[in-house]
Order: sequence, then C-alpha cells, then structure tokens
Amino acid sequence: VQLQASGGGLVQAGGSLRLSCAASGRFISSYYMGWFRRAPGKEREFVAAINRGGGSTNYAESVKGRFTISRDNAKNTVYLQMHSLKPEDTALYYCAASLFNTNPKASREYDDWGQGTQVTVSS
Repeated sequence: VQLQASGGGLVQAGGSLRLSCAASGRFISSYYMGWFRRAPGKEREFVAAINRGGGSTNYAESVKGRFTISRDNAKNTVYLQMHSLKPEDTALYYCAASLFNTNPKASREYDDWGQGTQVTVSS
C-alpha cells in the first residue's frame, strides 16, 4: 500500500494540527495503522497506532491525552489529531501500515511507510 502523509506545518506551542495519511493501491481496512516521528538527531519513535476496525488504539506516553489517532476506512485515510502541541513534538511524522502486527509500538512490525510530513512547534 502507498501512503501519503500531509497536514504538517509550523504552529505555536499550545496549538493544534491534524495530520492525514491517504492510502492508495490497497484498502487500509486490512491494515493496522501507525504514526511514528523522528526529531532531529533522535531515533524514530512510536506515536500512535490503531487497529483495523478502529476500536483499539495505542499511544506513546508523551502524547497521551493530547493526540488522537482515528481512521476512515471508507476514505482509505488515517488521521492524527494533535492538540496542546509542545516544542518537543517537533519532528518529521510518518504513517505506516502493517498487515500482521503483534506489537503496534514496534516499527519493525510495519511493512509500508509514507514519506513523512514536517511538524514544527515554536515556543
């Protein structure tokens, strides 16, 4: 499946953004979907994941209560709503898809990746 992330940008601390991940080539209803991010000079880290039906989600501790992952299988799109953004949320955000997933927080479980969308939070 091909993934195209969008919605990033520059926002002040405390602001909000909504990222979208549009899929093509296959229906994402068969896929577990996740968001990861990579800050400058840091390793890629897990942000959030959602199961095929959307009824189960996982979040990194650092974003719990501020970020919400959701999906619209009819639109073949996954979203990441981000509120109360902090400068430490600045990173390149990637969406990823996994057909078979036993550990949603592990990047090795994901087969397909989008190109990333930049989120920059100013203080």
